[in-house]
Amino acid sequence: MKFYITTPIYYVNDIPHIGHSYTTIAADILARWKRLNNYDVFFLTGTDEHGAKIAQAAKEKGISPEDLCNQMSAKFKAVWQLLNISYTDFIRTTESRHFESVEKIVQTLFDKGLIFKKKYEGLYCVGCERFYVLKDLDENGCCLLHKTKPVLQFEENYFFKLSQFGDELLKRITDATHQEHIQIQPEERKNEIIGKLKLGLEDVSISRTTIEWGIPLPFDKSQTVYVWIDALVNYLTGIDFPKEEFKKYWPADVHLMAKDILWFHSVIWPAVLMGAGIELPKKVYSHGFFTLNGNKMSKSLGNVISPEDLVSKYGVDSTRYLTVTLIPFGPDGDISWEGLTLKYNTDLANNLGNLLSRTLKMAEKNFNNIIPQTKPNLYLANQVADILKDSFIYNMENIALHKAAENLQNAITLVNQQIEQDAPWKLAKIDKDKLAYCIYSYLQAIDIIAIHLLCFMPEIAQKIWHSTGATGNIEDIAKKYFADFNIPDEGFSVENAKLGNPGILFPRFP
Repeated sequence: MKFYITTPIYYVNDIPHIGHSYTTIAADILARWKRLNNYDVFFLTGTDEHGAKIAQAAKEKGISPEDLCNQMSAKFKAVWQLLNISYTDFIRTTESRHFESVEKIVQTLFDKGLIFKKKYEGLYCVGCERFYVLKDLDENGCCLLHKTKPVLQFEENYFFKLSQFGDELLKRITDATHQEHIQIQPEERKNEIIGKLKLGLEDVSISRTTIEWGIPLPFDKSQTVYVWIDALVNYLTGIDFPKEEFKKYWPADVHLMAKDILWFHSVIWPAVLMGAGIELPKKVYSHGFFTLNGNKMSKSLGNVISPEDLVSKYGVDSTRYLTVTLIPFGPDGDISWEGLTLKYNTDLANNLGNLLSRTLKMAEKNFNNIIPQTKPNLYLANQVADILKDSFIYNMENIALHKAAENLQNAITLVNQQIEQDAPWKLAKIDKDKLAYCIYSYLQAIDIIAIHLLCFMPEIAQKIWHSTGATGNIEDIAKKYFADFNIPDEGFSVENAKLGNPGILFPRFP
C-alpha cells in the first residue's frame, strides 16, 4: 500500500514561521502514522522559487534571484531538520527536473487546444501574483488577503480553458462514488468551493510577459509560466514525472495546505490534471490561520512566532505537539505564548511527564530500578489500548490531530487515576507483592501510550520506551502492534529488565 502526502511548496520571499511549521508538522505526523501502519510513504515538501515577488525581494537585497532562492531554501531545510521532519524529497522549482515537468504539462495542454492567446485587461494583485475579478474583492475593491487594491494591467497572455471543466469538477467533488472523486475537507470549505463552481468558471491566464524569473513557455519563449501553474506541477515533479515511475505514488492521497490556497488546489489544479489526462488527487485538506492574541501575525507588527523561538522554549518534540494541538485542526484559531505554556504544563508536564516520573521513582525506590518479578498484569494496558484503538485511529485517519491528542491525554489520565486509586506509596509499606503487580501494570500501559505517541513526538516516545525497560525497536514494535493490536502475554516491558533514567522530559514552567 502506498501513501503520498504533500505540503504546499513555500514561497521563499520570507523566512519560515509558525504557519509553515503548522502544515509541515501535521504532514509529518500523518506520514509517520502511515509508516507505522506499514504504508510505503512518499512525503513531499519544498520551496516555490519563481515569480515577481522573488525577483523584487532579491533586488531589494542587492543579490540575484538565484542567490536569494539558495539562501532561503536552505533556511527551510534547516528548520525542517530542526523539527525532525521526515520528508522523502524536498523539491525546488528552480531545479532542471521541474522545468521538464512544467514544460511537459503546459505543452500537453497546448497540443490539446486547451491553451489560447488573447489580450487581457484585469485587476492584478502583486502580493498574490494573480488577476482578480470584482466579485472576488471586498466591498472596497481590495484583495481579501493583502487588503490592497489590485492594479489594472494590460497584457497579451496565454489562457487555460478552465471554463470547460466546471461541470466535470462539480461531479468529481460532489459524487463520492465517482471513479476520480476528489474529497475536499473540512466540509465547510468543500461547500465554499461548490458554491463558487456553481457560479461558473472563467478562463485563467497561465503566462506572463513582464516576469523574467520563471520557466519559459515551451511554445513561446517570450513568456514565462504563471507562478501558480509552475508551483502546482511540483507534486508531479517530486515523484519523477514525466517518467512512468511517477504512477507508483500518484495520485496524491492528501494535499495539505492553508485555506488561502484551496481554490488553486481544488479547482485549477484538478482542471489542469484533467486537461493533461492525469488522475486527480484523492483528498485536498485545508486548515485555518493562526492569530496571535487576536491579531493577525505579520512582520510589520513584530508578532510573528518562529519555529526556533518555540524550540528554544519548549524543545523539539513539545513544539511539534503544541503546534498542531493547541487549536482544533481545520478552522482558524487564536494562539498565545500563555496558551502554549498552559497546554505544555497541562498535557506534557503535569499529565504525561508526571505519569512517567512517578512510576520510575517508585520502581527505583522500591525495586532498585528493576522491573519486579510478578504475575503479568495487562489489565490497565488493555484498558489504554481499548481507549485508543478506535478513537485515536479514527481521528488520525480523518486528520483530526487535536482530537487524537485528546485521546492520548485521556489514556494518560486513566493511568494517573489508577495510580491514585492504588496508592502505591501506601502499598510500599504494607504489601510489596501488590506494589510490584501495580508497577508492572503501569509500565505496560505507558508502553502502549508511547507507541501511539510516536508519530507526534518521535524522540520523546523513544526515550519513554527505553526508560520502561521495553524490548525491541519501538518503530518495529509499533508496526507489528498496529497490524494486529496484540499485546504480548508478558507485555512489552519484561520482568528483571533495568529501567532507564530519561531525566525530566518536561520541565514545568511557572
